[in-house]
Amino acid sequence: MGIQKDRIKFNVGGRVFETTSTTLANAGRNSFFGALFDENWDLNSQFNTNSSEDLFIDRNPDCFSILLDLLRTGDLNIPPNVVTERLLYREASFYGLLDHVRSAKWGPFDGNRLRLGRSLTGQAPGDGTAIRAGPDGGCCVAHGSIVHVYDWMLEEHPPMNLDYQRVNDMGWADSESVVISACERLGSRDGGMGLFNSSSGELRYKFLVSHDNQVKSYTAGALSFSGDFKIFSSCKGRSNEYGIGVWDQVTGKQIDFFYESPGWSLGDADKLQWLHGSNCLLVATLFPRKDNCYISLLDFREKNMVWSWSDIGAPLTVDEKRVRDAIAMEDSNSVCVVNEYEDLGFIDLRISGGSVRWSSRSRLMKGNMPDEPCYPKLALHDGQLFSSMNDSISVFCGPDWVLTSRLRRSYGGSICDFSIGGDRLFALHSEENIFDIWETPPPPVI
Repeated sequence: MGIQKDRIKFNVGGRVFETTSTTLANAGRNSFFGALFDENWDLNSQFNTNSSEDLFIDRNPDCFSILLDLLRTGDLNIPPNVVTERLLYREASFYGLLDHVRSAKWGPFDGNRLRLGRSLTGQAPGDGTAIRAGPDGGCCVAHGSIVHVYDWMLEEHPPMNLDYQRVNDMGWADSESVVISACERLGSRDGGMGLFNSSSGELRYKFLVSHDNQVKSYTAGALSFSGDFKIFSSCKGRSNEYGIGVWDQVTGKQIDFFYESPGWSLGDADKLQWLHGSNCLLVATLFPRKDNCYISLLDFREKNMVWSWSDIGAPLTVDEKRVRDAIAMEDSNSVCVVNEYEDLGFIDLRISGGSVRWSSRSRLMKGNMPDEPCYPKLALHDGQLFSSMNDSISVFCGPDWVLTSRLRRSYGGSICDFSIGGDRLFALHSEENIFDIWETPPPPVI
């Protein structure tokens, strides 16, 4: 590795900068500066210290100065009235330093340290219905039949318009692809699922359902993704195609279908969750989509429902019956559920048909009930449990899931959906066309 005496000069847009190989090596192998080093991380011979020539780069010198300081210190300081963030991001992309900029703007995700970074008003009329965080810090927002996509700089890309087909769910297959599920439109074969380019909004291909060797039209609902490039979706067809479909993300071909059994509900599922540890799929159909709640684990390897729970016939109170969301917690072998009062409940995954162990500690949190409250939602991220309720999001930690913090802002009304990804939390409000971006402050630079 080069040492401090290995200095190198750059002429960037007419301004000369001098730095060391140690500083440049902080950019990483896949950056613009990584090409200046050999395989042993020593400067290539054409850039040795005996050369009197500067390496000329025809780019913005102000941005170069900021990015060079970032490599030196790990801290990002953007002087006001010098460069815009958009210009700096463009230059960082040229040098392959976008990941460094992202890391300097916000730190590793921690629900107890989140701070409101920004609130953004969407471009579509009406209220949003769903929001999904992307792997790189961007997000997508559904408004009726339109999905708006934002990159990590929160610049909007061309929208995805489904031509009056209502969006049911969406998810990021990867940083460049968004999968959208939609209702079947009467009188046409439209509907189902499609994979779209997140940058251009163009449809790449549609996911078809075959039943008795015939392609069928269908309504696609909740989505989930596995680590081996499989996409799962709840499906409702016109004939007997009720259940969970499975497609290959790479080819778009259907590879499996788990048909709904009599007396159970899969095709109307509100939520799907792939469990990487057990290689099973959680399927939850919840009130008020159905009068009763159905939660199950499906093993596609043996086409078997390996665990199930329902409130049918159970002596439950009205409040406890109305389970609004569910999420599997593999580390504790349980499923966490929440009702409309943000009471958390836990069901043992080792016992099929067991009862719900309810906890009402969240009722100790006082807040104003909005005129149009939204149903609570759940999320699990890095050992922290999140639950939305009205205009706030509660964070629970520890083996007993103790309430440790609460996220709230005063504008936008109830939170109808939220999502975590790319070290950010996105919260979509129902009464205003607005969503919040919560970030963890970066660690201090010593």
